[in-house]
Amino acid sequence: MNKEKNNKGKLKRTNPTVYVLLALGGIIMIFPFVWMIATSFKQPWDVYNLSIIPPEATFNNYIRLFERSNFPRWFLNSFVVGLLVTFSVLFFDSLAGYTLCKFNFKGKKIIFILILSTMMIPTEMLVIPWYIMSNKWGWVDSYWGIMFPGIMTGFGTFLMRQFFQGVPDELLDAARIDGLNEFQIWWKIAMPLVKPAISALSIFTFLGNWNAFLWPLIVISKTELYTLPVGLAFFSGEFQTEWEMVMTGASVATIPVLIVFLIFQKQIIKGIALSGLKG
Repeated sequence: MNKEKNNKGKLKRTNPTVYVLLALGGIIMIFPFVWMIATSFKQPWDVYNLSIIPPEATFNNYIRLFERSNFPRWFLNSFVVGLLVTFSVLFFDSLAGYTLCKFNFKGKKIIFILILSTMMIPTEMLVIPWYIMSNKWGWVDSYWGIMFPGIMTGFGTFLMRQFFQGVPDELLDAARIDGLNEFQIWWKIAMPLVKPAISALSIFTFLGNWNAFLWPLIVISKTELYTLPVGLAFFSGEFQTEWEMVMTGASVATIPVLIVFLIFQKQIIKGIALSGLKG
């Protein structure tokens, strides 16, 4: 009993230190975000001013962003691409994961290993074959050219397979006895039982496509088809970078990301935690 009391006392004494460290870590992490927003309200000649509070605050950067550039179109492009790719990944990866988990067929393990091996290949090694394919099939400067490399992912297939292992086979057999076909069983029985995985995968996929830069930069040359990260680079020239405009665009581009995290933070944490428990 005395040992337990001593341990509780030690934990209580360490709490203030933990809170201080967490507060310092939070300040360090949030400082770049605060600096970005503050810079978006600065005049061009105040960008390099070390003061966080703008000496002459202005909304002209935001007005210029929406009225004198294609930012609204870039925003829409990123949203459409992210949304369509997310739906595609959820559909195909969940089907593939369900098939690899609940069906027995020849070559099943080999196929799964091959899918996992795609996660080991750096994106930089794939852009050349992707571009050759896009050029051959006329996908350059098109939405499909941006989206096709991500319509199905090895990570998503792996994640969904691991979660489907927790779905009882007896439940699926009962659904078959009731007359449901395999597609109905997957959609009506299995999918509702893996909602944490669906939430986590959809969020990671959308944010990954929202922030994608390298591939859209390579496959798109038309300004009106730029995604947000590529469009923001438009404000960086060879001899001068308009940092106030870059920070203004980045501030607006961060809003959907913050909304996603604020609304789905519980699903993100739960999905990550449960995915780590699946063997």
